[in-house]
Amino acid sequence: MEKTAVVAIGGNSLILDNRHPEVEHQWEAIHETCEHIAEMIEGGWKVIITHGNGPQVGFILRRNELAAPEVHQTPLDLIVADTQGSIGYMIQQTLNNTLRVRGINRSVVTVITQVVVDRNDPAFANPTKPIGKFMSEEEAAKFRAVGWHLVEDAGRGWRRVVPSPRPREIVEQGVVRSMIKAGYVVVACGGGGVPVIRNAEGSLEGVEAVIDKDLASSLLAQSLRADLFVISTGVERVAIHFNTPQQQDLPQMTLAQAHQYLNEGHFAKGSMRPKIEAVIDFIENGGPRALITNPQSLGAALRGETGTWITPN
Repeated sequence: MEKTAVVAIGGNSLILDNRHPEVEHQWEAIHETCEHIAEMIEGGWKVIITHGNGPQVGFILRRNELAAPEVHQTPLDLIVADTQGSIGYMIQQTLNNTLRVRGINRSVVTVITQVVVDRNDPAFANPTKPIGKFMSEEEAAKFRAVGWHLVEDAGRGWRRVVPSPRPREIVEQGVVRSMIKAGYVVVACGGGGVPVIRNAEGSLEGVEAVIDKDLASSLLAQSLRADLFVISTGVERVAIHFNTPQQQDLPQMTLAQAHQYLNEGHFAKGSMRPKIEAVIDFIENGGPRALITNPQSLGAALRGETGTWITPN
């Protein structure tokens, strides 16, 4: 019997080397990641893929900055939607090709996904998520005039910050569920989803914000009652005392241990912390198990040979 997995791929699955972020190198990175996902599908899994978009959003924002004298600015919700389409296209084409070579009759489809956030989320009053490049005081003044929130990082200049509210509802979750049941491999919730709020009449409206990709992926996995939630990241296993002589790699964690290590401060904000928070959310809301590992170790991890497994007990 086939089981369902939500696989959240991180920036290292899209850009292997930050010194070479060009599109041709992004294709190379996605090809490698898709080989590992194809192996998973070949092993009998129904797969929903989610992905990050941080560098790509930064590139679009930089183009906006350079074109500001001549071209209108692009709202952030549209930028997220743009990257869902472009990255989804790359995954969709590459994984379709990979599956065909392996003789697997599965089609891949990308869903532009909206994610509802609470208009009263405290994040809107306190934007903290940095996006885009560092800029000078003069550049910052120009963009502050059009409504951007900017903060100074001593020694590096000014940078835009935006709200990062918690995801509350995956608008297209029913569409994703139907496609999975019909046998498709689905790419959804790219970049955490397009952030939207519901107005008083129930209509949706985009907002200037970004949603954490791992938290949105966890919510999607919960909504679909997935059998497994996978976070593909830059390390083979989660570790405590990371990058110290006392580093200890963890082959497994219970929910209680995940809470303990989180409270003890072992996981860095903006790095491993949101991933641990995401798997905690999944397990606490009925998810049977979660896995954190890097793309190249995915096959071995699914065989129980590596990775960090998180379970209720």
